[in-house]
Amino acid sequence: MSTQAQDYTDVLTRARAHALTWLESVGTRHVGPRLRADDLQDGFAAPLPDAPTDPVVVIDELARLAEPGLMAMQSGRFFGWVIGGTLPAALAADWLVSAWDQNAAMRFSTPATAAAEEAAGGWLLDLLGLPPGADVGFTTGATMANFVGLAAARYDVLNRAGWDLAENGLFGAPRIRVFVGAERHEVIDLTLRYLGLGAPIVVDVDEQGRMRTDALAAAMDATGEPGSPAIVCLQAGNLHSGAFDPMRDAVTVAHDRGAWAHVDGAFGLWAAASPRYRELIEGVDLADSWATDAHKTLNVPYDCGLAIVARPEPMRTTFGVHTHYLMTDHLGVGDPFEKTPELSRRARGVPVWAALRSLGRSGTIDLVDGLASHARALADGLARIPGAEVLNDVVFTQVSVSFGSDERTRRVTELLLADGTTWMSGSRWRDRDVLRISVSNWSTDAADVEQSLAAVERAVAAA
Repeated sequence: MSTQAQDYTDVLTRARAHALTWLESVGTRHVGPRLRADDLQDGFAAPLPDAPTDPVVVIDELARLAEPGLMAMQSGRFFGWVIGGTLPAALAADWLVSAWDQNAAMRFSTPATAAAEEAAGGWLLDLLGLPPGADVGFTTGATMANFVGLAAARYDVLNRAGWDLAENGLFGAPRIRVFVGAERHEVIDLTLRYLGLGAPIVVDVDEQGRMRTDALAAAMDATGEPGSPAIVCLQAGNLHSGAFDPMRDAVTVAHDRGAWAHVDGAFGLWAAASPRYRELIEGVDLADSWATDAHKTLNVPYDCGLAIVARPEPMRTTFGVHTHYLMTDHLGVGDPFEKTPELSRRARGVPVWAALRSLGRSGTIDLVDGLASHARALADGLARIPGAEVLNDVVFTQVSVSFGSDERTRRVTELLLADGTTWMSGSRWRDRDVLRISVSNWSTDAADVEQSLAAVERAVAAA
């Protein structure tokens, strides 16, 4: 064994033991953390030692200090926010990615990871029914995936208006009108600020949060000249209802007026992979760009958003770097760094390849269908609890429930989280406090649903 390998052996063996101990505990432990960050600070923030510390000692200390402050997000009874678990093949692949330590920016220097990511991208386009010639970039998450899509849109609509963004910047550029639904995710507003595009024009939605296409057409016609730069942001999967904007009609409205159509599908874009749920998102393939997060519905580790742009030129023009020291690949597929905001990054697409390779087409469909089925079961069970009211049409993986008054709903949520059997996050939707449930974990099963419903019943009784 080489000296370098020997240096890693003991510490990696110890880390593996701690990781397995954690994974073995997830199914039975209190789902929420037992201590707050303030409670943990004294242990983590001890004075920096003057001398080196044995790495094995460091890993033991890290595991001991962190354990009471960890959330069991991989639990089948974790339904907070929109957070998936991690498939075994994806987790193991992510460990290999860290061990290989490849900077996955260039095909020339890291051909193995580039090939894996390109294959994963091709599988994704096939599964989701998106244009086979589209470019796929692997970003840090859905926020930056939306950033990539909207940055490509910014370049394209200004270019068609005769404005050279790279040469002239935004000062003096034609105004870009951006249209969003009233219930879009706030990450869209965030990325528009990143891009210097300012506040969007808000379009009315229906009772489930779906954009109204008649309102979109009226807003576009009322606020600009025909053909002036415009972007329409659509949503595949409302955060509270799970509802989908009417893709075909909305994209048609956008394209008829010369606008770029972008889809924020952080978790809902995966409905396109399922024959059962595909009709919810019919026409999504007609858009110009799409954003999703592989950590959510696909269940790979964090740090893996997916930015997809139908035509490579806007994406690569926006993010490409041309300099002599970079050994670029001039083949048509392009280098990875031309598809994301980062020049240096880990090979985050490799766990996507491993997840899809392990699931196959039928397994991916079963994963999507299973998440939606468990959401339906939770909604049906909640509807039988006295005083509970499911507020949304449960069409995919999201459930929003009220327990009467806002005060009572907040109290039920507080008691439920203190119980620790399950985790369902509080929120506010359509001027009401709600308990919001997002089914995103591959490991959730019928027993998890039953235990979680029983925990809600205990919280309601105690409230």
